[in-house]
Amino acid sequence: AFFWLVSLLLSSLIWFIAVKASDPWDEPLQKGLLIFGVMFSVLLQEAFRFLYYKLLRKAIEGLVALSEDGCSPISIQQMAYVAGMGFGLMSGAFSMINLLADALGPGTVGIHGDSQLYFLTSGEQLAPFTHTFWGSLFFHGCEHQHWWEITAVIVMHLAVSGSVSSREWSSALVPIFVLLAPAATWAYLLSGGSAQNLQRFLLWLWSRASPQLES
Repeated sequence: AFFWLVSLLLSSLIWFIAVKASDPWDEPLQKGLLIFGVMFSVLLQEAFRFLYYKLLRKAIEGLVALSEDGCSPISIQQMAYVAGMGFGLMSGAFSMINLLADALGPGTVGIHGDSQLYFLTSGEQLAPFTHTFWGSLFFHGCEHQHWWEITAVIVMHLAVSGSVSSREWSSALVPIFVLLAPAATWAYLLSGGSAQNLQRFLLWLWSRASPQLES
């Protein structure tokens, strides 16, 4: 979460300087700055994700050196999960501020023909699951030097961030869930998951839920 906050601080600083140095009445320029700000913020977040991976890698080497059996008590997959969840939770918390500011008014959502599902779609966009999956994919790519996995994470992050600015549910939620499903499946398989494990989990879940449903 701290690394994500630092990336947000730097991207906000660049955005503030760019806006102050430009003409606020030049709409094409402001739109171009908005696109630049989104892309720069995404690339900076992924750069700090890489820096965090390097830091954790050094930490693992230190834990291995101090351990008696020569093994780290924490795997890189566990660190990837925690790092992704931290990025996602902090990103969602800061995005929630803008959502709450819009909820204070004035006006009513959808009164001018806009989508009335704005708060629902915005809430779905704040879910931290995407960053969790991206963290697993990114760390796996760094660990095994699979640069296409890192590139895929960056491309998905850019696509989702580009759709978040839209308040139309059809153009905002569809890209997110279209990219979320393969990212989740990909991260699950890289973490050692399989269809058999998933089936066992669903059967166990059903066995635990059946007595409660009957009662």
